[in-house]
Amino acid sequence: MIITRRSFIVTGLAASLTSRASAHQTAEDWVMPEEFLPRPVRFAEEQFPGTIIVDPDYFALYFALTPTRGMQYSVGIGRGNLYESGFFTVGAKKEWPSWRPTDDMIARDPDHYGKWADGMPGGPDNPLGARAIYLFDEAGNDTFLRIHGTPEPWTIGSAVSNGCVRLANADIEALYEQVELGAPIYLLPRLES
Repeated sequence: MIITRRSFIVTGLAASLTSRASAHQTAEDWVMPEEFLPRPVRFAEEQFPGTIIVDPDYFALYFALTPTRGMQYSVGIGRGNLYESGFFTVGAKKEWPSWRPTDDMIARDPDHYGKWADGMPGGPDNPLGARAIYLFDEAGNDTFLRIHGTPEPWTIGSAVSNGCVRLANADIEALYEQVELGAPIYLLPRLES
């Protein structure tokens, strides 16, 4: 089933969330604004339970709990043309995952990413945060796209990543426990530039 933006209308969808700068330097002192907290939603059209749908224009991730009800989480998305829409499946899940920047990331910013060319172990400072859900394509190949946590929760509600979808660590921990391997994931296309 292909989901279009017109067929995917959520009751009570929050107004468009805007990016915001933050002087906060650590996750420990950050208080998530109320509009970014998870909330229950009702779907106008039935969804397959376990499905994840990301709407980049609203910085929202929806997880279908039943055909008509789900949870909405606020997310950060890929900046510029790094956001990639499409249909994927959950190919792997990892707690406190290790991370290695892609070759493209290193080529774009070697001063920042080059030092991690051999990888970074999992932990509180790791860019993938507390949990990661790995997106695979229809052929079963790892796309190197992730839905993951972040040690920078103030980036939720903005387009700053290298293509992945990020959630606050507490939110990815809750989502991670419910998502099953093989679950469908739809990253809707961006309408706004």
